[in-house]
Amino acid sequence: MDIVSLPVEYDRDKIDGRFRLVNIASQRAKDLIFGGSKPKIPTRSKKVTTIAIEEAVQGVLEFVTGEEALRAREEAKKIDFHRLIEEKKREAETEDLSELEKDLKIYIHEKEAVEGSGKPNEPFESEE
Repeated sequence: MDIVSLPVEYDRDKIDGRFRLVNIASQRAKDLIFGGSKPKIPTRSKKVTTIAIEEAVQGVLEFVTGEEALRAREEAKKIDFHRLIEEKKREAETEDLSELEKDLKIYIHEKEAVEGSGKPNEPFESEE
């Protein structure tokens, strides 16, 4: 029988109602599924929703409410996600470019070595 089927006891000082409990647990379940997080408590449960509820009830999850939540939301709005994505793309392009530059340097070095040895720079030997 899952914890969802049973009456859930939680600290009313930290979590002010079932609605808040459900919101906290749903956000944590999403984090467990999509965020790749590991459970913060040892559990025998297999369902992420049950694990999330257990974590919320045991008080191991951090969350903000009221004015603090409003401030956090405003701070999140200030973050320019498009700019962050562009920066990540530029970093990836720079890494790719540096790999290409390394390959090009090796190619040029090998080409100079072949030209310096006096051998013809042909990829195939002629069959005469």
